[in-house]
Amino acid sequence: MAQKPSIPKGTRDFSPMEMAKRNYIFNTVRKVFELYGFRQIETPAMENLSTLMGKYGEEGDKLLFKILNSGDFLHGMTAEEVATTSTLKLAAKFCEKGLRYDLTVPFARYVVQHREELQLPFKRYQIQPVWRADRPQKGRYREFYQCDVDVVGSDSLLNEVEIMQITDTIFSNFGVRVQIKINNRKILTGIAEAIGEADKIIDITVAIDKLDKIGLDAVNEELRKAGITEEAIAKLQPIIKLEGTNEQKLDTIAGVLKDSEIGMKGVEEMRYILGVIGALDSPNGSLNNELQLDLTLARGLNYYTGAIFEVKALDVQIGSITGGGRYDNLTGIFGMPGLSGVGISFGADRIYDVLNQLELYPKEAVNGTELLFINFGEKEAAYCMPIAMAARKAGIRTEVYADAVKMKKQMSYANALSVPFVALAGENEMANGKVTLKNMTTGEQSLVTVEELISIIKG
Repeated sequence: MAQKPSIPKGTRDFSPMEMAKRNYIFNTVRKVFELYGFRQIETPAMENLSTLMGKYGEEGDKLLFKILNSGDFLHGMTAEEVATTSTLKLAAKFCEKGLRYDLTVPFARYVVQHREELQLPFKRYQIQPVWRADRPQKGRYREFYQCDVDVVGSDSLLNEVEIMQITDTIFSNFGVRVQIKINNRKILTGIAEAIGEADKIIDITVAIDKLDKIGLDAVNEELRKAGITEEAIAKLQPIIKLEGTNEQKLDTIAGVLKDSEIGMKGVEEMRYILGVIGALDSPNGSLNNELQLDLTLARGLNYYTGAIFEVKALDVQIGSITGGGRYDNLTGIFGMPGLSGVGISFGADRIYDVLNQLELYPKEAVNGTELLFINFGEKEAAYCMPIAMAARKAGIRTEVYADAVKMKKQMSYANALSVPFVALAGENEMANGKVTLKNMTTGEQSLVTVEELISIIKG
């Protein structure tokens, strides 16, 4: 007996209905991106490993999917070398390419490679899949789509303000209540200086970024394992637990960081971003959703240098559904220093799960065929074809059932696909130049002209 086929863990098939939902997400996001002047690009699924390695921190590098070289990848190596070389060293020899981990690093590579063609500031959006060799679990996949917007070539903090507005608009359009969290890597660097552990900034940010997932005690244990002193951990506690309004938090942290130049620079940037948003005329400034300064937000990626963002849905238990930040040094890795960038990434698959759980898809976004013509035979089908064409020209999604099978089977097909209208044409209808239109929701049916059919279905 043949083995039942399967797909790799952490990946999914999507049915026509699921694809309609995903396309609703992509189209909603795309419209908002374009509303703010962003233009679309695409990059290859695979990049040279030299492009990807070292850009995501040690933990991120472990999650890169590496692609085995084609042909004789063992060429030039002895059996002894293969047997004694470590897995990582073998991967370095056997794999020159990898699947992209995110869209930001490939975008930085794109900017440097095409810099002569670009008009700066360059505002791009990208909607493509990425891959991570992570442990699959609820809301976490090995293959998933990201929807990114980035601006490069501008130091202005108005870009951060716009990204907050884009984020708020997208989730407002979806009808999802979210909390938008914001922090600044400069503030985190200042905190590390203030507690006397400036050289452990990466260890500190990686640990406190897990606070929501593992809790304070586990975070403190990770800090101890990283070599952070008990005195420094004690100094960190009131900062981690800091509460109050955004302004109160900034005032408190400004007092802690008064001797840190970089920390105070981060405070200044946060005051500006929050001030511009708050000055716009509405209860929450220019936003419908809460914007919260969260000093424990760290985002583990090494390339962030300024403001960092993360979004969490309020009505669904799921991890971060959006995240990003400013990365002043990213293109410098590829030989183009001094080019500042800021961006944010929307996790389409997690947004998909949120909208599913909250049942927030509009009917018109997920419905397929709107009108089905029943096929009673060759002559009747020939009569229906031009009417179907007229309906399609009017923008109505229309099918003519291809086989002249029993009417019960054709009606079952319509019910299974939730087709709202069915048209029937027999001898009586053809003699009068009309069709019988049945509303599948109410059960009502009437004899109508082509024009009347289109008018009823359209509205």
